[in-house]
Amino acid sequence: MTDCCSTTENKMPHSKKHCCPENGLECIEVSAKTISHHIRQPWKWKDEGIRYYFCSDPNCDVVYFGDDDSIITKTQLRTTVGVKETSSDAPACYCFGVSKADAINDPGIREYVMAQTKNAQCSCEVSNPSGRCCLKDFPRTDK
Repeated sequence: MTDCCSTTENKMPHSKKHCCPENGLECIEVSAKTISHHIRQPWKWKDEGIRYYFCSDPNCDVVYFGDDDSIITKTQLRTTVGVKETSSDAPACYCFGVSKADAINDPGIREYVMAQTKNAQCSCEVSNPSGRCCLKDFPRTDK
């Protein structure tokens, strides 16, 4: 069986991270499926078959970029990217429509989302622009 994620020369796996062409910070890989769910007019976006990454830096307008350094900015999305926004109305959980304010004001929401996630009732890999679990982006409450 061949390992599709390694080179033939040294068998080292491809990195799941790449530096944002705008800010130089290391970013995580995201699927083209996730991007097509969030981009405006996905029928006009062409997946070039390259690897794509998600930039979570709130000070950077780039949201997605490819290995070829192509970029997709916040203005090109139809979704508000919660980790890039300071507003309390920004999404904390895309699967269940929870805002940052909701998560702060009702501690029971986190437990609800955790239970739903445990029961595989979430769709973070597509619903969350990062392609990752929304729980890691919940606001911290020190109560």
